Amino acid sequence: MGKLNGMPDKDGSGEKLVAAREYETKYEIARGERPLFHVTPPVGWMNDPNGFSVYDGKVHLFYQYHPYSTEWGPMHWGHQVSDDLMRWEQLPVAIAPDTTYDAEGCFSGTAIEKDGEHILIYTSVMKNPDGDGVLQNQSIAVGDGITYKKIQNNPVVTGDMLPEGLSRADFRDPKVWLEDGRYYMAAGCVDQDNKGLVVLLSSTDMDSWTFESVLARNEGNLGGVWECPDFFKLDDHHVLLVSPTGMKAEGYEFHNGNNSIYFVGEFDKNEKKFEGGEPLSLDYGTDFYAPQTTLLLDGRRIMIAWMQSWHNLWIPGGQKWQGMMTLPREISIKNGILIQKPVREIESYRADKVVYTDEPISGQRSLEGIAGRSIDMTLTIKGGEYNSFAVDLAKGEGYYTRFTYDRCSGIIELDRTFAGFERDVVCIRRARVKSDAELHEGIGGTADDRADRDEISLRFILDRNSIELFVDDGLMTMSTTIYTPVTATGIEFSCDGKAVVDIEKYDIKMS
Repeated sequence: MGKLNGMPDKDGSGEKLVAAREYETKYEIARGERPLFHVTPPVGWMNDPNGFSVYDGKVHLFYQYHPYSTEWGPMHWGHQVSDDLMRWEQLPVAIAPDTTYDAEGCFSGTAIEKDGEHILIYTSVMKNPDGDGVLQNQSIAVGDGITYKKIQNNPVVTGDMLPEGLSRADFRDPKVWLEDGRYYMAAGCVDQDNKGLVVLLSSTDMDSWTFESVLARNEGNLGGVWECPDFFKLDDHHVLLVSPTGMKAEGYEFHNGNNSIYFVGEFDKNEKKFEGGEPLSLDYGTDFYAPQTTLLLDGRRIMIAWMQSWHNLWIPGGQKWQGMMTLPREISIKNGILIQKPVREIESYRADKVVYTDEPISGQRSLEGIAGRSIDMTLTIKGGEYNSFAVDLAKGEGYYTRFTYDRCSGIIELDRTFAGFERDVVCIRRARVKSDAELHEGIGGTADDRADRDEISLRFILDRNSIELFVDDGLMTMSTTIYTPVTATGIEFSCDGKAVVDIEKYDIKMS
């Protein structure tokens, strides 16, 4: 390992790490008070997924973590592992902000195996010794899957390695991978005009790093810092994921504030440049940010994200945890569009199947056996004479979350106004389903602005505090948190004319 020897850092006492581990063990919230199969913190605050990786036969997920309150605070790395991406085991806090170079927080990063050890590469934030503000650098901790120690050579990447004009205060969220015998690091940054970009560095040993290029940059109106970049090859193309800050709404594609977007394109290995296609949203709901992917041993590329929004933070009084992850998703590419599907492992936890075929729906209607709060339900609207079709989920006691499909415009509207919120957060989000012409010709084709399709498939994954919608077998997704009482389990359909539907519904049982 050379200098990556996992020795304790000379100015880190470890007291903060011990304290955080003791706190989360003492105050861990009972599983019954948290979502059934979505990752949540054992106590306190969670945001961005970090270090999503496979090591020693298990899937490891780290995350931004402040155990001491349900508000953002000095960032630690929480840690959970899974054998199947559905059941997650809590492990001790991995790293804490306990050195001079990360005293302001251990921000987001990645994890990779090297010489049999698990290497965490994270953004270490420190006060700027030469002025106001902070400096963001990249540091390393080495471990065995449970215990991690920061190396003495930290930080291994500093802002001084970047060209003039790039920020030292907003240089974060490294994603590291091994390719052709060399390690590469993509990290988010901004230029002097506060436009987002991704820089690329490389190393032969992960100890000494060299700046390679600006991998990609904001050439339009795509916000400030490009947080949490991820870059990988998928289905003979390269994909870049970024989460820009400060974006402006654009039609139904982007909303105001923090977005998560992707580009499908090609990577020039000689120039170390990525040429991306049209930017598109990764998720069109109210709660999705900072996605990260990993490659499983079976070849599947899996993505997970923080199912929350920085501008819509709210939890019921008395709740002792804040933040959760999406269900892990299998991703692929179809005609330049990223296809997202729930991991197939969910099928092992499905029970109590209920099926309806060629069922007519007119007006408002509930169906026997179609209810529940932890469910996997696919609704296929096959035709009929109607303009608008709505599904109310988690319904009861005056609560519900409504998804409405407008057949003429191709718009799906998510409305969680009555989903248990006691603050005026964003509750309505709309998105346009891609038309048949767009699917056939790919993004950038000559499709008109209407979907107007005869058939649409809506797959809903419900947990106690969330709904994830997968449209047309993963063509589009909409994710949202909800805080409706768990006793609200009703499902109701409504149609302004007459529709014909197929329904396949399962309960999700983890016991």
